[in-house]
Amino acid sequence: MDYLGYIIFAGVVLLLVLRMMPTKGVKQITTSQLKSYLDNKNIQFIDVRTPGEYKGNHIRQFKNIPLHQLNQKLGDLSKEKEVVVICQSGMRSNNASKILKKAGFKSVINVKGGMSAWS
Repeated sequence: MDYLGYIIFAGVVLLLVLRMMPTKGVKQITTSQLKSYLDNKNIQFIDVRTPGEYKGNHIRQFKNIPLHQLNQKLGDLSKEKEVVVICQSGMRSNNASKILKKAGFKSVINVKGGMSAWS
């Protein structure tokens, strides 16, 4: 492999690592910690999985807004209220957290491990 190949490879690896890292300013919680949030009526709970995944199994307090629809639905949410985001594994909710922070949401919480870790 030539130098250009190494540089391209390193760049791709860096992009992948950056995509998986938690978003700055987003609190990360476990599913165990999530249980203490569920009774709070001032929190907006968003499940960013597909409607099929949501229908198969979801947490009652969570509203289904699939990740690909999140940008269009931002106006339905309050930027001042805390938002807790979940998906199946934590990857899509991490991406959703980035979208919410960029849109000016003050307090965003991502559930690590997602529904896969929920019991």
